[in-house]
Amino acid sequence: MNLSELKPNEGARKVPKRIGRGPGSGTGKTSGGGHKGDKARGNTKPGFEGGQTPLHRRLPQRRGLTGKGGFNAPPKTPFAVVNLSALDRFEDGTIVTPDLLHSVGLLGDLKDAVKILGNGEITKKLTVRAAQFSKSAQEKITAAGGTTETL
Repeated sequence: MNLSELKPNEGARKVPKRIGRGPGSGTGKTSGGGHKGDKARGNTKPGFEGGQTPLHRRLPQRRGLTGKGGFNAPPKTPFAVVNLSALDRFEDGTIVTPDLLHSVGLLGDLKDAVKILGNGEITKKLTVRAAQFSKSAQEKITAAGGTTETL
């Protein structure tokens, strides 16, 4: 085998279409562009959709930051929610913190603030530390002899 015998693979090389080379080529005269108009001249505006209402006019305007009115609510802090019934698994006198809840598997992500809700009953005396408590949860924890501490 020598260099003179090298050939590209079958179908690897394609002859380019020669546009504007006379009427016999099939792509002479208008060179595949048709007659007149923006498409023949090659200067359609960006975003032009053939006369239909373009996307940027079909969508509603974003209000608020543009100074055209509107209202931006502050972003809500994500809370990881834990029910009282889940806290009943701990021993009497345990200090329940977000780290403890995470290690037991009740919390997925430690980045979220923890809120304790009052679903279920609690029978043990616990010290619970969390970002927020519902009123019913706070009442049930104190009724059981425990304390609540807001972080």
